[in-house]
Amino acid sequence: MQDDIQPTTTEPSNLDGLKTITTIVYALQAVSFFIGITFIAAVILNYVKKDDVQNTWLASHFDWQIRTFWFGLLWSIIGFMSLILIVGYLIIIANAIWIIYRIIKGWLRLSEGKTMYPEQI
Repeated sequence: MQDDIQPTTTEPSNLDGLKTITTIVYALQAVSFFIGITFIAAVILNYVKKDDVQNTWLASHFDWQIRTFWFGLLWSIIGFMSLILIVGYLIIIANAIWIIYRIIKGWLRLSEGKTMYPEQI
């Protein structure tokens, strides 16, 4: 299975630390449903550590997390701007479900030691 192939150019001990950071980012994203500012903290952590995960299997998780933030923010803005219309509520609900899905899927694949995009390997 191509899913299980993990390019590693980083030392194994450092890779464990980076996996912990990736887990923390997923946790911050999840907590953001209760404390919104943690979503911003998560993406800042992604950008600060992005160079450290380059050329590792964790890079795909960072891309996944960053995309989750930016698309989630975009759809939140669209949803709030259209609250005057009933459709805004539907957009916000759909966006929340989509973000929850991405956090769960990413966290599960991380715990299994798999990349988010197997075709990138």
